[in-house]
Amino acid sequence: MLRKNLSRRVSLIGTVVTSIGLVAGMASAQETPLTLDPAAFTTVNVTVDGKPLALRRYEVVYVGKPVAMAAEQPARRMGPGGSPSGAETQTLTDLLAYQKLAIFVPETATDSSAIILNVNNGGWFASELKPGIQDGGAYVSNSDTDKAGAALAAGYVYVDVGSRGRGIVAADASYPGKAPAAVVDTKAAIRYLRLNDAALPGSAERIVITGTSGGGGLSSVVAASGNSPDYYPFLAEIGAAGINADGTSSLNDDVFAVIAYCPITDLSHADMAYEWLYQGIRSADNTAGGWSAQAQAASAELAAAYPAYLAGLGLNLADGTPLTTETMKDAIADEVRREVERRIASGAPIPALGEDFTYTMHKGPETIEATAKNTWLAVENGEIKSLDLDAYLAFVTQTAALKTVPAFDRTANTGNQGIDGENSLFGAATLPYSNFSAFGWDHNEVAGDGSGKDDTGQDWATYTAAPDNALAIQTRLINPMNYLGTDAKAAPYWYVRHGMIDRDTSFAVELSLANAARMDADVQSVDFRLPWMTTHSGDYDVTEAYGWLAGVLATAGKP
Repeated sequence: MLRKNLSRRVSLIGTVVTSIGLVAGMASAQETPLTLDPAAFTTVNVTVDGKPLALRRYEVVYVGKPVAMAAEQPARRMGPGGSPSGAETQTLTDLLAYQKLAIFVPETATDSSAIILNVNNGGWFASELKPGIQDGGAYVSNSDTDKAGAALAAGYVYVDVGSRGRGIVAADASYPGKAPAAVVDTKAAIRYLRLNDAALPGSAERIVITGTSGGGGLSSVVAASGNSPDYYPFLAEIGAAGINADGTSSLNDDVFAVIAYCPITDLSHADMAYEWLYQGIRSADNTAGGWSAQAQAASAELAAAYPAYLAGLGLNLADGTPLTTETMKDAIADEVRREVERRIASGAPIPALGEDFTYTMHKGPETIEATAKNTWLAVENGEIKSLDLDAYLAFVTQTAALKTVPAFDRTANTGNQGIDGENSLFGAATLPYSNFSAFGWDHNEVAGDGSGKDDTGQDWATYTAAPDNALAIQTRLINPMNYLGTDAKAAPYWYVRHGMIDRDTSFAVELSLANAARMDADVQSVDFRLPWMTTHSGDYDVTEAYGWLAGVLATAGKP
């Protein structure tokens, strides 16, 4: 995991671009000032735990050269199977909304208060600014789903940030959200807060970044890669605060803590980890899940590639045991066992073998109560008598069908049709997608799409070997595994949750992230769990998460 300085100009698939094609769509509005006027706020009145609280609300563009966006944008939220959900297009009412933030300062905030930085890039999609606090809103501090209430009750400054990501179109019809745009924008927002730290209550040395799914992945990358010069050229292109004319930086972009839910990360290797874990669960009649003969072969090839990758990370468990495919399943089973033991200790009932577990499914804004049969866990007299991991993994797939093969880099290979998966996050800004893993690239089946061995004449290893290869830089700069254990400044405190029945990525990816963070010299503590009967979701344990945050803030002392 040696870090290289990647701050050079690059080219991608024959198209000369600057910093992975982000120059496309870079025509900016008039350069925006980055100095915040403390008097330029509106007053927002809310109640917290039934008591009135006045907030100062600031809304600013956090970069000096915001990207010029098209007014009409395609649908960004995707439904089951990758199909668009809701309207096919939407009209932006604010063309700068992807590079704006809203700051809410409660009258109880002090100069040492934490700053909660919310990212909303589910699926690594772009997210326009979506303020999470509304005038007249009623918030509470003791709800497991009200993080705004918990933050305001504690006197924290609350910040919502918009950022680019996949699924957006610039005014020049290019795709300005390609990696690492979301990471770059979030770092630029952090730099804006640092630049203006003295103008507002709250401490920019106590920024806590939080997000779910792709937003959890984004939060993890930012938390792992603090102050890395790899991002400086990209930050310079958008006029981020603290980037000097000579390419150096006068500001930091590291964060104090991260609260990440089900982070979707390590995308270049996530397909391998997924098939390694679930290959034995897939069945030959699972045609709805893409289990054709071609998919079976792809699954086997991906699974076989994972052991070498995992071993190459050089990770250990807390007791010093090397984390390899020889020990990973036992490590997953241990995490499940710990969660069962917590459930037992809480006094909550656990169904007997053959009886049904109850869990909550999230379908957009709706929640549905569902059941699945206990085939894997036996508890007697408050003790675990048996826990069958393979049966547990099969149980997880009963709560949600496995993803198509490959799970992430599935566009243009293995018979998959259309642009699907995270492929639209990668490639030149002039192209709609690119494969981003060795398997996806080497098995690309669509001639003329500018991606793959079929078009370039080079396999993945050869194509990405050069240190200035743009696609390699893209995949590197959105992966926290490439920064943990290096001289980048990692967040000292990590709170990572991945649901006990979340099949959206492999449990192996999440355990690798947690252990890589724990092994980083900058990291003081990692709180990792697989919460009981929880699906792919976030912000469901707010009282626990913000209790944890209060504890680490107290441990750290005043900034």
